[in-house]
Amino acid sequence: MTTIADRMTSFAVRPVSTAEDEIQRGERFAFGRNWAAFLATLNEQRIQQAEASLREMLEVERLDGRSFLDIGSGSGLFSLAARRLGARVRSFDFDPQSVACTQELRRRYFSNDPHWVVEQGSALDKDFLKSLGTWDVVYSWGVLHHTGAMWEALENAAALPGPGGQLYIALYNDEGFRSKMWTRVKRIYCGSLAGRAAMSLMFVPWAMLRAAARRVLLGPRTDARSRGMSAWYDCFDWLGGYPFEVAKPEQVLRFYRQRGYTLETLQTTNRLGCNQFVFRRSGGAPPTAPNSSHAS
Repeated sequence: MTTIADRMTSFAVRPVSTAEDEIQRGERFAFGRNWAAFLATLNEQRIQQAEASLREMLEVERLDGRSFLDIGSGSGLFSLAARRLGARVRSFDFDPQSVACTQELRRRYFSNDPHWVVEQGSALDKDFLKSLGTWDVVYSWGVLHHTGAMWEALENAAALPGPGGQLYIALYNDEGFRSKMWTRVKRIYCGSLAGRAAMSLMFVPWAMLRAAARRVLLGPRTDARSRGMSAWYDCFDWLGGYPFEVAKPEQVLRFYRQRGYTLETLQTTNRLGCNQFVFRRSGGAPPTAPNSSHAS
């Protein structure tokens, strides 16, 4: 059986590569381009939904006096939400266009604010992460499974909350064969213009009809799952979102329990999509990671 430690070791040495390099080689979805288009839809209602999802999952009303690290800030929406809730925010992303999106939201809503820093960085760059220090809240929603080395990224994230700090992450649910099928779809989508066209024609109409039917049957979401996002841009994020890895909830729970974390909030999807976890780090000294961790 391949262990999580084995998977992490396989990524210990990697060539230096930029997001644009990987996009050009068909190894990565252009997340930043999609986020840039999403910003045209951003309004006060979406921002308030993002704030509500943070409040619900973190079980707080405000984040005044707390520090908030956004790993893979994407559009910048949740960095903005955290800042509006009173947190001191630091945002980073691997994709320079995502960095530009976050910078644009900072310019619009908190221009020249010393309590919101935006920069480029990688969840796999240990030296960069070490330079960040520790944080009260570390947030990474739907990001670490797109690094190409998910378990290594999860390990790196474990060092970032300070003693008693929170780690709020969302990861794709492991659906077995269906997840493997979607991995292939995403590779085809990212591999060529013809692949993007074919996969879009095959899946986008179905996804949008499904989203419309859900709105009719269930009404607009008002819980943490709504998050202020757009069904249209989420569709392309899902369809092209590559690299792509998945995990069962019990794997993630075991992984962080072994690293000195306790679970505070769990929201599972029970289907394709993301499971959401809020962990709290133990209040003592930083835990020592186990030598190995088995994934079933």
